Amino acid sequence: MSDRLPLALEFLEQCRQHIDCELERSIRNGAASPRLDDAMRYSVLGGGKRIRPALCLAAARALGSNQTKAVAPACALELVHAYSLVHDDLPAMDDDDLRRGRPTVHIAFDEATAILAGDALQTLAFGLLTEAPELSDHQRMIMISTLVKASGHQGMVGGQAIDLESVGQRLTIEQLENMHRHKTGALIEASVRLGALTADAVTEQQLTQLASFASALGLAFQVQDDLLDIEGDTEVIGKRQGSDAAREKPTYPSLLGIAGARAHLNELLKQAHHALDDFGEEADTLRAMADYVVARSH
Repeated sequence: MSDRLPLALEFLEQCRQHIDCELERSIRNGAASPRLDDAMRYSVLGGGKRIRPALCLAAARALGSNQTKAVAPACALELVHAYSLVHDDLPAMDDDDLRRGRPTVHIAFDEATAILAGDALQTLAFGLLTEAPELSDHQRMIMISTLVKASGHQGMVGGQAIDLESVGQRLTIEQLENMHRHKTGALIEASVRLGALTADAVTEQQLTQLASFASALGLAFQVQDDLLDIEGDTEVIGKRQGSDAAREKPTYPSLLGIAGARAHLNELLKQAHHALDDFGEEADTLRAMADYVVARSH
């Protein structure tokens, strides 16, 4: 596993530089309110690993697609992810005061500005997809449909609703995974699918195999997040260590124990790699990304 981590780290840094430039340009392109512009930039450009854009670009690479076509969907994915973090941190939701090592948006600005920044980031995401000149009309429509389903009540928002309803409850492992397939997994699956859809000749079998990869990876991402909440350092993970336990949120370690959660994490990683068995070296970046997700320290 460790042999592929340098590839993942190099690829993530390349993606971060490219995507951040595009995101800053998109936000500064006509914002009506300077304060809203500042809040949007603060939330999007103030750190972040860019895992979802990287997965999008890596999936395009795995299918031999021109990665230029994947930049707009990659940016759209990061904007949706950023908006979700802004809103999740609000007092009415998780009430967090620290994100990526800095004050959350509602602390750095104010609650109303944070709500508006999240709203603006979400709409900007879909605007980028509708206007992407590198994509065909068919690609734009299917990508918009995919992102709508992944980010709305059938996906990420639905998962967050389940999360809020589950505070203080003891879920079964099946219930916990259902929640995280929506809250975290749906956008990760969309990241891989959008990258794959940039290819001119992607097959249904390839999409199915990539969906299996992304499904396992989405759950693995959450298991590692849960472990970091217990074992991580606030200075490294960029948010309050132990915040999930403090809010009595159901987690993998609370159900399986630390050792059980780690064993589950390793099994999910194996599933993700197995899903890529029919792909050649062109999918090595995706494989490296999977290894990074379970090895990351923040």
